[in-house]
Amino acid sequence: MRLDKYLKVSRLIKRRTVANEACDAGRVMINGKVAKASVDVKVGDEITINFGNKDVRVEVLSVADTAKKDEAKELFKYL
Repeated sequence: MRLDKYLKVSRLIKRRTVANEACDAGRVMINGKVAKASVDVKVGDEITINFGNKDVRVEVLSVADTAKKDEAKELFKYL
């Protein structure tokens, strides 16, 4: 699954266009490397998102095309 879509489905970022812009600005990293929006996300990847002065690190637990609000929290775990 594309990184921008995963960020939206997992509710880490609210909208896919915002996720796309964050990737283009170099604020999203996968396994320590700056990632583009089209990068494939796999189970076990570590995603770091830079929100201004705060970094959010998560580990991908599962990948799903859609997820309800309650299920979205089960797609990743905070590190």
